Amino acid sequence: MKYKYTAMNARNQKKEGAVEAETQSQAIAILRNKGLIVQEINEAAGSDAPTSIWQMDMGGDIHTKKIKPKRLLMLFNQIAMMMKAGINLSLSMQIMIDSEKEITMKKILKEINEALYNGLTLSQAMRNFEGFPPIYISIVEAGEANGRLDMAFEQCSIICKKDIALTGKIKSALMYPIFLIVLVIALLVVLSVFVIPTFKDTYASMGAELPGLTLAMMAFSDFLIGYWWLVIIVVAAIVFTFTTLKKTNADFAMMVAKLSMKIPLVGPIIRQSSLARFCRLMSTLTDSGIPVHKAMALSRDAVPNLFIRDRIQDVLSDVQIGITINEAMAKHPVFDPILVSMIRVGEESGMLGDSFFKMADMFESQTDESTQRMTDAMTPVMTVVIGVVVGTVVVSVLLPMFGVYSVIDENT
Repeated sequence: MKYKYTAMNARNQKKEGAVEAETQSQAIAILRNKGLIVQEINEAAGSDAPTSIWQMDMGGDIHTKKIKPKRLLMLFNQIAMMMKAGINLSLSMQIMIDSEKEITMKKILKEINEALYNGLTLSQAMRNFEGFPPIYISIVEAGEANGRLDMAFEQCSIICKKDIALTGKIKSALMYPIFLIVLVIALLVVLSVFVIPTFKDTYASMGAELPGLTLAMMAFSDFLIGYWWLVIIVVAAIVFTFTTLKKTNADFAMMVAKLSMKIPLVGPIIRQSSLARFCRLMSTLTDSGIPVHKAMALSRDAVPNLFIRDRIQDVLSDVQIGITINEAMAKHPVFDPILVSMIRVGEESGMLGDSFFKMADMFESQTDESTQRMTDAMTPVMTVVIGVVVGTVVVSVLLPMFGVYSVIDENT
């Protein structure tokens, strides 16, 4: 990055020029080593030009842009590390701005820093950007209130890291069966479009009598070849209708969320991962000094499954009228009895955060076990399915050969 400067040398002569450096602080240090006293220094025009597509500013309002979880994790880790080392918030923010390469993130940090100079708190400045989830803002706000902002950012980084890991496990768990299903469909299409037509012409030329299975497979092959565009339209229409209804129809979205937890192998993963996320957030938020009802509202919004989110809302409504958390949870089967018991112990002992922490570990461990169980079960099942598909096609192709042999024998 290039910086233009105005400085005085040892003879009190004014010097102007430009210097290459990664940060403004480094540029000043370089000039001092040359015996120059910096009076003014600014980034040269065009020095912020992106060096790769990832550093390009794609335009738009930075207040509404999302920030990727991995980028948030890096941000929280760096600020927590600097503040634990004794660097104050103002200097930490300036260092972050100087070292930031991504244009959009740099603008966000600069605006937050300006807000701090104008008298706003960090949490108030972060609220101006949708990229910072409310749960992190609340933790920062609690850290400002108790004077432990360094611990607040460390807690944010822990939550973010756990969330990234849990999301990765869920995605990998769900991608495996989807991949196998797509593989089976692709195999069926290839056999129907490229293999079966070859034998169809052969059998037609021989005048062999075709069995029902072969006729059915050939009819299916003809349909795919002749009306492949119709198949694509129907599939696209189903996906579009499903997605639209899920976004616009609350009853339909709730039904899908409820049914998703009843899917064999997949359902337990969805429920356990949602409860793991809820417990992890409740543990961190309550330990940060955030009131239980507010912590529950924030944790509720972070749960992806709509049905479980709705049950948490029911619990929250009961808690707000004076019912204990464990009594409110006991009304809903989605909350495990062991979870209810642990929350009761936590409420009675005054160690609610610790109880949620232990339950988060348990649910995360269950999620890992359920994921492995699903993977172990899907492999032989899909192997059988693939075998049935291939076997059906092979049998449908070979059956007419017996008729061909009969025709040959009769002719001879």
